[in-house]
Amino acid sequence: MIRMKQLSLIMVCLFALQTIVRADNARPITITQMPQKAQQFIRLHFADSQVALAKVETDFLEKSYEVIFTDGNKLEFDKKGEWKEVSCKSGAVPQDIVPEAIRQHVASLFPEARIVKMEREKSLYEVTLTNGQELKYNTRFQLIDIDD
Repeated sequence: MIRMKQLSLIMVCLFALQTIVRADNARPITITQMPQKAQQFIRLHFADSQVALAKVETDFLEKSYEVIFTDGNKLEFDKKGEWKEVSCKSGAVPQDIVPEAIRQHVASLFPEARIVKMEREKSLYEVTLTNGQELKYNTRFQLIDIDD
């Protein structure tokens, strides 16, 4: 009876370990293997950029996609193909990605700065400027924090 419980416990531990090991994996893919919405976003905003690497990352219960271009620009998408992060090492984040209210607010506060990174979460937009400022906005596009 005790051996059966020990064997069951060992089997459960091995299964859990296998699940954890498989949970954090990334594998290269082509752009055409990404969700349609992500493909359209790339065609619309980064058509002239050359892809260095596209990959899918599978965490325990999440799937995400990442594209790195040869110029250092980087995009991240969720499992549905919605953009989560746009990071531009060469140039600025395309203007039509940035919500109008955020664009106007940044222009009024920091007229010389450009937006070089933008992250979108469920209840937050985080914008990084060329001057190093990080601005956080809520979903109503109200500024809620500034980090430098």
